[in-house]
Amino acid sequence: MRDPYSLLGVKRNADVREIKAAWRTKAKSVHPDHNQDDPGAGERFAEVGQAYELLKDPVRRSRYDRAADKQQTIMEQRENARQQAERARAAQANAEKIMEELARANARRAQANAAASPGAQSTTRDETASASGAAGNVADDIIERIFGSGTDTQAKPGEPARTSESAPRADTAAANSASASANTASAAAPGAAAGPNAGSAGASGASADHFDSVDNKPLPALAVDLIASLVRRIRGTTVIPEKAPDLSVDTTVTIADLLQQNTVTVKLADEREVRVPLERGMTEGQVVRLKGQGLKVPQMKQGDLLVNLKLARDAQYRLDGYHIHTSLSVSLEDAVLGTEVALDTLDGSRQVVIPAWSGSDQTIRLEGLGLHTDDDARGDLIVELRILLWEKPDQKVTDLMRHMRHGLYL
Repeated sequence: MRDPYSLLGVKRNADVREIKAAWRTKAKSVHPDHNQDDPGAGERFAEVGQAYELLKDPVRRSRYDRAADKQQTIMEQRENARQQAERARAAQANAEKIMEELARANARRAQANAAASPGAQSTTRDETASASGAAGNVADDIIERIFGSGTDTQAKPGEPARTSESAPRADTAAANSASASANTASAAAPGAAAGPNAGSAGASGASADHFDSVDNKPLPALAVDLIASLVRRIRGTTVIPEKAPDLSVDTTVTIADLLQQNTVTVKLADEREVRVPLERGMTEGQVVRLKGQGLKVPQMKQGDLLVNLKLARDAQYRLDGYHIHTSLSVSLEDAVLGTEVALDTLDGSRQVVIPAWSGSDQTIRLEGLGLHTDDDARGDLIVELRILLWEKPDQKVTDLMRHMRHGLYL
């Protein structure tokens, strides 16, 4: 069904009276009797009725609003993931372009070295250190050209905010591209120097001259500097991957399941079946979090599954935290005179001593027969006494009670 608010033409914060008035108006306009020439009028009339039935029920409306908000969040996260992927592809293209410039610069250096005399004076230590520092600066400049300045990580006005995950993704794509281009360029550079048209390899004159001026390192070494600059850029940044919203479901368990710590199976809306192990300390109303078992959204970390434990109805037992309550029927003579009876519990049969003159307001506590707690202890089994009369009236008992009411004792 489409959005019920849109079908009735009301806002999400509309009250019940506004929704009812909008439904009456809409129902009259789309009623099949008023649209006999429209074959789809009946379907639209039914759809409007379904929308009204949903919105007039506070519980169903609240459930729909929560699901709609969750769906909106997922769509926004998908859009953010798509934009991050586009930025990563753009960064990879920029990295490949810069590596092509490095390859052309390396070819020009190789050509210059081949033309130079063998007895040329070697570079001094100071010149070498200066060239090495310049190479590091070039690598940093390349990173700035690909990703922008380090302080420009915030989103521009009108653009979606860039999450902490998008930068590492783009850096990874650029680093992979840089490594691949470095291997290709290092194999192709000698051939470019030996060829008769090697001089034409420096098509980007300004960029090539800039790279020629730093040092005579081979291209793989420059690629290593480039990757090192990438590492320096992202070092110290805490990567917080995007995570899909958590999924909350209910599952029904029995007291025996909790006591025996069984494993229950939860079937999700996407036809997945997830096994939920019941552990010590779990009781009714507790929420079990299963990491990475929730919603699956493309290009996002899978959310968690929150399982709310609901207790199945039981005619014999009920829970109060970690204590188990049950009732025991006792005849009138046993309640007056006292007795000892066998009681069936979840841990087997136990002997229960009923003191003399026990009434229905009394309980008998059997320690250590309840649910397991977090500290390796157990709750108690609390037996509530219920006094029963005979199935058929007894004249002697009736006469005795009449005498006791009027103060006549035998």
